Amino acid sequence: MNTYQRSAAPLPTLMRAIGNSYSLWQAGRGRLCIVNYHRILETHDPLLGNEPDLATFREHMKMLADCFNVLPLHKALHALQSHTMPPRAVCITFDDGYRSTYELALPVLQEFNLPATVFVTTGYVDRRENMWNDRIVEAVRSIQGDQLDLRPAGAGRYPLATVTERCVAAHELTQKAKYLPPAERMALIASLEAVTDSQAAPLMLSSDMIRALHRAGIEIGAHTVSHPILTSLPDDVALQEMVDSKRTLEAIIGEPVRYFAYPNGKAGLDFDQRHMAMARQAGFAAAFTTAPGPVSASQDMYTLSRSRPWDATTFFYMLRLLRWLAG
Repeated sequence: MNTYQRSAAPLPTLMRAIGNSYSLWQAGRGRLCIVNYHRILETHDPLLGNEPDLATFREHMKMLADCFNVLPLHKALHALQSHTMPPRAVCITFDDGYRSTYELALPVLQEFNLPATVFVTTGYVDRRENMWNDRIVEAVRSIQGDQLDLRPAGAGRYPLATVTERCVAAHELTQKAKYLPPAERMALIASLEAVTDSQAAPLMLSSDMIRALHRAGIEIGAHTVSHPILTSLPDDVALQEMVDSKRTLEAIIGEPVRYFAYPNGKAGLDFDQRHMAMARQAGFAAAFTTAPGPVSASQDMYTLSRSRPWDATTFFYMLRLLRWLAG
């Protein structure tokens, strides 16, 4: 990777000083913030309002490089358990396995010499088929006309005359589909795609891209095979989703896969104590949720917190991380 020199500008210097003071105040109780991304977009897309565009992502990475100590995940977890965490410690992760991680994010990470971990949903690797949520968005985007009627599929009627209405429709359909049993979810998507000629480009990583990320120093983690809500599955099927995703990725990169991220990641809703035990049984050293907040040494290694960067500006993103590190 390139060698990046931290900014000596007043604001990053001040933020580092504040973070260092928190660390001294907490002596021996070091905290870690793990940030979480999904897709990176070339340009802003209103139908994907939670996903940063490339310019925003680069701003985030420059801020992290200037103001924080960004660690590889395995080094951060070792420091957490050994009580040797440096001040302002942050890890970067990506979920699902979008090819934008390779095509757009990797060059930025290399520019700033930042490590990261990518949790891959293996059932979409080397396939043209996209994840179910992306299929909903692309179908809503491409439907002709100003109305979508899915009442025969049990999903209601949605106005589509404006971009805002299409955003609302995509969000509501995604929320409705998320907790349906897999067969019902796919039936709903089939009904939606039947009224559009959407032919979206493949969005997910290939095996070659995964190997290239691994060679570039990006850690590869597992995120199940099909990205199900684990609590909706029989226990044996849920365990197999974890085991098969781990084995597939290990075959691709030729090395052990140590970490797992729960799909959707809300404790008690998307996974529970059974799935924590399954992650341990499958051979993972740690597992990650989507609960906001910092990670501390007292946390269970199979419920480690991560947060999406939802803040309106990079400055408030930085302040939130500092606030969490302060405890």
